[in-house]
Amino acid sequence: MIIIPLIAFLESCVGIGFFVSGVILLSACTILYVEQIATLSQILTLAFCGAVVGDHSGYYLGRWLGPQFYGTRFAQNRIEILKKTELQIIKYGSFAILFGRLITAIRSIVPLLTGVSGMTRLRYSAFDVLACGIWTVGLGLLIVGIDRIWS
Repeated sequence: MIIIPLIAFLESCVGIGFFVSGVILLSACTILYVEQIATLSQILTLAFCGAVVGDHSGYYLGRWLGPQFYGTRFAQNRIEILKKTELQIIKYGSFAILFGRLITAIRSIVPLLTGVSGMTRLRYSAFDVLACGIWTVGLGLLIVGIDRIWS
């Protein structure tokens, strides 16, 4: 069962999230559910926890690095997507956290850039927990939907 929070964590980790697709998490969760290895509530709780921890690790990394992050080799290689994401964070503020969690391409970058931007911990945590909750509901709907198609 450790696989669920681990994949959810890796999917939202800065850098690693580019290589770990949400399809991997969805597939693993669906198999565990269909084969009755885990209940839907167990799966969703574990996925939620992994997502929150992954997002917060990115946020705190961003707070630690601060604006000097843009000088790193990682940032220089991805400057276009980082600038687009930063503009969304500036433009939409806290709602960028909600949308960022739901968009695969920027899921692992938004927490880092939010930390770099200096958003307060409480504000970030409140919106991130809400975003992860919405994401978890969507994951549950997909798992049940796929199960019904297979059945």
